Amino acid sequence: MQDIEKIVREHDIVTLPQRPANIRLASAAESAAVPAAHMNPPRLIGNTGEYGEFVLPMIDPNAGGKRVTDFTSKGFSWTLTVHEARPGHELQFSNMIEQGVSMARAIFAMNSANVEGWALYAEAIMKQYLPKEGQLFSLQARQQRAARAFLDPMLNLGLISPEDAKKVLTDDVVLSDAFAQQEINRYTFQMPGQATSYFYGYMNLRELRVATEIKLRDKFNQKAFHDFILKQGLLPPKLLKQAVETTFIPSVSQ
Repeated sequence: MQDIEKIVREHDIVTLPQRPANIRLASAAESAAVPAAHMNPPRLIGNTGEYGEFVLPMIDPNAGGKRVTDFTSKGFSWTLTVHEARPGHELQFSNMIEQGVSMARAIFAMNSANVEGWALYAEAIMKQYLPKEGQLFSLQARQQRAARAFLDPMLNLGLISPEDAKKVLTDDVVLSDAFAQQEINRYTFQMPGQATSYFYGYMNLRELRVATEIKLRDKFNQKAFHDFILKQGLLPPKLLKQAVETTFIPSVSQ
């Protein structure tokens, strides 16, 4: 986490919180309930100083209670920390608490395309600064999110069998058998439809950044752009684009 924060500061990527991120291992019960690494978000109503925490499970019930291998390798730890902690989920929610965001933007507007899109976008903007093994796993993680974008709807539309979808995940995306099964469960009955939000949100943010860079040219500053995005709370992609076009770009162009 300290190495990642150093990269963020050296390359002026985004404003960091003034306190350390919360990271801990999951309990056995938490690992059974949510076997994937995740961020426990803080409450956004009545918050009295609580912050989110990056939770890392060490065992996987889909693997017979064995140690998780997809999340605990040194190479994958880079992109995982970027996604779940900083500059991904933990930073996004910390910013809303520290900067203050309306209930409409934080609660009623909350959508997976914004939340997961930002975290996958964070992986992309950080990739070039990571060690080579970290870059490799960042690309694998992006490939997994791209696979989700078509496997989830195909499974729910009956266009592919769970067995064939799992084969794509193990043979092409190179997930472990246990993690691939966890993905299939997610697409089919745990959270059908949600997994598509990662790549959709990421692509919307990438397109928005490129369009903004073209309009602002030499005046574009990625730190200012990212700070503005985070200050908007959890707006869906269309409203976020509208905010950038009507507020951020004019303010920089003047």
